[in-house]
Amino acid sequence: MSLRKLAGGAMAVLVAAAAAVAVMTAVPAEAAVTAGCGKAPTLTSGTRTISSGGQNRSYILRVPDNYDRTKPYKLIFAFHWLNGSAGNVASGGYYGLQGQSNNSAILVAPQGIDNGWANTGNRDLTLVDNLVSLIEGDLCVDTSQLFALGWSYGGSMSYAVACARPAVFRAVAVLSGANLSGCSPGNQPVAYFGIHGTHDSVLNISQGRSIRDTFVRNNGCTAQNPPEPARGSLTHITTAYAGCRAGYPVAWAAFDGDHTPEPVDGSTSTSGALTWVGGEVWRFFSQLGSTTTPTPTTPTPTPTPTTSTPPPAGACTAAYRITGQWQGGFQAEVTVTAGAAALNGWRVGWTFTDGQTITQAWGGRVSSNGSAQTVTNETWNGSLAAGASATFGFLGTTRGANSVPTTTCGPQSAG
Repeated sequence: MSLRKLAGGAMAVLVAAAAAVAVMTAVPAEAAVTAGCGKAPTLTSGTRTISSGGQNRSYILRVPDNYDRTKPYKLIFAFHWLNGSAGNVASGGYYGLQGQSNNSAILVAPQGIDNGWANTGNRDLTLVDNLVSLIEGDLCVDTSQLFALGWSYGGSMSYAVACARPAVFRAVAVLSGANLSGCSPGNQPVAYFGIHGTHDSVLNISQGRSIRDTFVRNNGCTAQNPPEPARGSLTHITTAYAGCRAGYPVAWAAFDGDHTPEPVDGSTSTSGALTWVGGEVWRFFSQLGSTTTPTPTTPTPTPTPTTSTPPPAGACTAAYRITGQWQGGFQAEVTVTAGAAALNGWRVGWTFTDGQTITQAWGGRVSSNGSAQTVTNETWNGSLAAGASATFGFLGTTRGANSVPTTTCGPQSAG
């Protein structure tokens, strides 16, 4: 990603913006596929304009290669930083999510007025609303899979979106952000991933912790002071909060570094190609499975009841559930629940009996050996307190029958 340095007065501008928070209201929405599903699209990739709030606003849209109008896609908003631009975000691969998504998401980079996100009079939130309406009306979007992320001022705008549109956006990732674009009402749960440098010289990490804690509270998570790396360690530590309301995780990644969206472990330099940020954000978003069944070509049968096989006492259980099914394919999720003792890494296994295969997964790392499947935790969801849960999901193919397999669950070290 090509980055501009923040202007010399950026610190003063950002701090001043914190005093000019806007008042915003939430707009409810139900999970569904959009009006754009099934119709020939008119929107194409490139720089475009939209009338919003009496102004012409610009944005850059990226439609997946080989777009399938019958397939509901994720929709991801990526907000630029102060004195940055939509072009910077797009040329940098949307904070790495263009490559990570591998054509499974529609990406949009809006352009802020004066290259920022002051959100005066809700103008930037209105732009988001207008873009959501436009894109959902023309392209096939899964309305349970809207996400936002951004760095610095863009992170602050993502935070504002989470506060104001909790029924619209499923999760946000706030990179080195603060409360600069407003937070109203800010009292409903949204899955939240905060990332911040421990010695950020522009927006102190205390500001990142503060906005993170908004969603620690809203999501019902157990309050804690997560570990952060020592200065000079050149590492990052990602912590998944325990006790969060099901479906509303909170994660916090602190890194030994300054104000950057591209930290690299083991180095004082930054690199869009080498940073861990895009991968961790994508995995955080992807663990949140769709609540919308993909458009079927035959009637969708009633979901198969959940089954699970009890593992050894004190380890974990794995509940496998088919959440959607259509001709030749299906979507499933597995909920891993720790037993009487805390779990530091988990491993789930099963064997398909009907020739099913896994084509895409989120929230876990899949290893297949013929019909035998093994899934281990990601970096952020392996540590579970006693009784706490983590969920992973996947898309698969079927040859007809799609029996629910018997699962096993144990510690990551289990053979």
